[in-house]
Amino acid sequence: MEKIDTIDRRLLRILQKNGRISNSDLSDAVALSPSACHRRLKRLSDEGVIKSFCAMIEPSAIAIRSTIFVEITLSKQSSEELDIFEKEVKKIDEVLECHLMAGSADYLLKIVASDSDDFERIHRNFLSKLPGIANMKSNFALRTVFKTTALPI
Repeated sequence: MEKIDTIDRRLLRILQKNGRISNSDLSDAVALSPSACHRRLKRLSDEGVIKSFCAMIEPSAIAIRSTIFVEITLSKQSSEELDIFEKEVKKIDEVLECHLMAGSADYLLKIVASDSDDFERIHRNFLSKLPGIANMKSNFALRTVFKTTALPI
């Protein structure tokens, strides 16, 4: 991976805020020619710095009103048990994030649901069937104070 310089950082900051900006507007914003800007974006993509572009959807527009954080402790923490758990949890569409933790829980999941009945369905049909679980603790977010996907560059 080539070194990320100040121009790359400016490109990345802008793209994190507006992934639909045109190459022409982006090149103007960072004082590059459109072709030089395009080459840099291609390099950043090819090197895996830019993983993908996506649309951020308003959850309430698709009837998602609840965010639940679930702490999971496994009965065993062998590498094989962790791999099996991680493979299975990836199959649950409502799990947006899964983090291997240090501390009181082995994993922290971020789950979305339309309401508590929907979370009960997710819990009953998916979470309770995950392999190796010794303990599970769910915490409902009351509201999102702020949310960003932009990394500090």
